[in-house]
Amino acid sequence: MRPAAHGFLLGLVLFVLGGGLAAVGVYIVTDGEIVFTAQNLVLRLQLANRGEALDAPFSSDASPVRFRIAPGASAGAIAAALFDQALIRDASLFVNYARVEGYDRRFEAGVYFLNRTQSIRQIAAILTDSSKSFISFRAPEGARIEELAALVDQNALFDFTGAEFLSLINDGAEAPTAFAAWAGLPERASLEGFMFPDSYQLPPDITPTALRDSLLRSFRERVGDDLRDAALEQNLTLHQAVTLASIVEREAVWRDEHALIASVYRNRLAINMPLEADPTVQYGLQGARGTWWPQITRADYRDVISPYNTYLHRGLPPGPIASPGLSAIQAAIYTEESEYFYFRAACDGSFYHNFAITFDEHLQNAC
Repeated sequence: MRPAAHGFLLGLVLFVLGGGLAAVGVYIVTDGEIVFTAQNLVLRLQLANRGEALDAPFSSDASPVRFRIAPGASAGAIAAALFDQALIRDASLFVNYARVEGYDRRFEAGVYFLNRTQSIRQIAAILTDSSKSFISFRAPEGARIEELAALVDQNALFDFTGAEFLSLINDGAEAPTAFAAWAGLPERASLEGFMFPDSYQLPPDITPTALRDSLLRSFRERVGDDLRDAALEQNLTLHQAVTLASIVEREAVWRDEHALIASVYRNRLAINMPLEADPTVQYGLQGARGTWWPQITRADYRDVISPYNTYLHRGLPPGPIASPGLSAIQAAIYTEESEYFYFRAACDGSFYHNFAITFDEHLQNAC
């Protein structure tokens, strides 16, 4: 055995076969490990002139393609599936490259997100680690469940529809028993308000049920028993506290106003004064005007017939109207004391509000 170029050791071995025949095998060793067999070397030589094909993408289409490797799938089966899904042009080239580089022994079962701008070299490397494939999903603060369902439909990586997800969280759906008891949910109540707003990294094979449970789990972890118990001490179920928080979330543009806006509504509730919250009227319209949060008029205060219309009905609406963030939930439970009963948008375009104790002061704050 003698040193070969590039730090390899090149060896020849004589194999004695039956019938007095003999054959010579070639192997190359790096760091004590045989990396090239005779067949491997032949394949590598064959691939030497295929560099362009190995590096060429299938097309310029960067749309994600869901690709699944079944447990125990061979390199040939994987290559055939890649070819069938129009991710590679040459299945044999993929198999030979995988064998030469040792990927054929490292392919990992699982779901991957590939695209047609990736080359054979890139795809082969990607398919060795399924943990790097995930779905990024952002549930925004102040969104209602129909908007979350629309976000599911807009994300091509999900293997289910927004309607399937919505069916698990809408009115009449059966919430997980333990969560429903912990949050004080009315029977068969919507999970509106409890799809915790955050950024999520989700497994590629996630189901609608698992997505629902991920958002509920995040809600319980972030809100916790302390906030829930603090609400109960004020004779509020968590469901009621989240209902108030959802109104605060929709009214406020800036988080530093959550506390004062919450104080206005708590003050009104304390004297059985109607909340008169515009977002509850918007929610009551149920998308009838082509958007979930339309501009409303004074006539709507009277004409939108809905139990959510807090101009017509005193007290809290039947449930949350959107997903409040932690800041709004904290403001609804650990409410800042104030003497304010009114607020309206400031006239400077800042999206802040002017607050008032009396209705006359409130009128003076008009633009």
